[in-house]
Amino acid sequence: MRTFVLLMCLAVGCLAQAPHPCRSPPLLTGAMSVANEKVNAYAKYDYDALGERIRFKEMGSYENKTFGLDALLLFREGVMYTINHKNRTCKKERLKKEDFHPMEIPADAALLGQVILGSSSGPGQGLLVNTWYGERATPTGGKDKWLSTFTEFGCIPVSTTYYTDKTGWVLTTFFNIVVGIDDPQQFFPPKFCQGAKLDATADAANFYSIFKNID
Repeated sequence: MRTFVLLMCLAVGCLAQAPHPCRSPPLLTGAMSVANEKVNAYAKYDYDALGERIRFKEMGSYENKTFGLDALLLFREGVMYTINHKNRTCKKERLKKEDFHPMEIPADAALLGQVILGSSSGPGQGLLVNTWYGERATPTGGKDKWLSTFTEFGCIPVSTTYYTDKTGWVLTTFFNIVVGIDDPQQFFPPKFCQGAKLDATADAANFYSIFKNID
């Protein structure tokens, strides 16, 4: 009986530890949905924090116009490719290297709470998650705001709501995540992209400027 009580105390003690900011595994493969007033999209993605590379294969609607796109963001090289497999063409744009942000909860984030998604009535019926809030100053003097939910164990992203003056609130939901990369070739542009020329005079691209390339 004493052993049982001791084990229960240890278990409760582990769960009672205060949540702390964390960083997701550096290599992830999964799926995500993105939605705001203009965009409603579903994407499969490959994420490499070590090489600062992300590949999106996405479909959805933007301003009530359906689309399908393939984008490769190489932050360390400062380049983004928008790939059109049908026409075998690529658009090559500048990408701000400092715009890469790893999947993480930064140290200055504020904890809003810890909850169980689903049920705590039985094993495997629920998921323990933490929700955090943060703000980031912009060069124009404004503030970007975000609200993120990550799993307590493993620091796997569940959802993020991000606000900027330009985009408004954007909700991103993550699912079917696997730790690791199935195919490292996803981080290399196709051979037909080799002739793509970079327009050094154009404004640097970002995640949301992908949609301006939709035909």
